[in-house]
Amino acid sequence: MNTEKLQRILEKALGLQELYVTSMGNHYEVIAIDVCFDEMSYLEKQRLIYSPLMEYIQRNEIHALSIRAFTPNEWACDKRLMSL
Repeated sequence: MNTEKLQRILEKALGLQELYVTSMGNHYEVIAIDVCFDEMSYLEKQRLIYSPLMEYIQRNEIHALSIRAFTPNEWACDKRLMSL
């Protein structure tokens, strides 16, 4: 699976405000930004992102997945910290 396909799957299933997908082979990193994460626990955020990808994980098309989920405010703070 390529990053564009993974991104399309997540966009279609979740409709997040912002979504970034990168990869090295079949190891993927997802950065997701949306207000829906505001009231969610870490585990709930992970489950939300994993849910539409489970069949690909089970078929080993996705071997490893790193997820970072932010609210828009958290993302703005994270971007500022990264620029220091």
